[in-house]
Amino acid sequence: MYEQYITLGILAAVAVVTGAAILFLNSILGPKRWTASKLDTFETGNEPEGDARQRFSIRFYLVAILFILFDIEVVFLFPWAVLYRQYIAAGLGLFVFIEMLVFISILGVGLAYVWRKGALEWD
Repeated sequence: MYEQYITLGILAAVAVVTGAAILFLNSILGPKRWTASKLDTFETGNEPEGDARQRFSIRFYLVAILFILFDIEVVFLFPWAVLYRQYIAAGLGLFVFIEMLVFISILGVGLAYVWRKGALEWD
């Protein structure tokens, strides 16, 4: 029963061993000279200006939450779309379709609410 997972286990083991070997070799072979410039921030080769701790608008947080919300929607929607033909063959097509329609409708109502409240406005 678990024979189908052997190749996945081997792949995971090879990935872990490869990552550990790269980190180990880097710690042994890499340079160990610390300079003051290593503690500075580096961004496009320009000298940093101002303070890095600035306040950001709450709008960025809302956009990030909305992105995560609809990203999770795609995570649920894609496997459903892939397996929908199997559900039809099993006689569950209408039930599964209505179930996904309710899920998308709830997300649509949430988006309409956020839009109506003005969370997507950048005034």
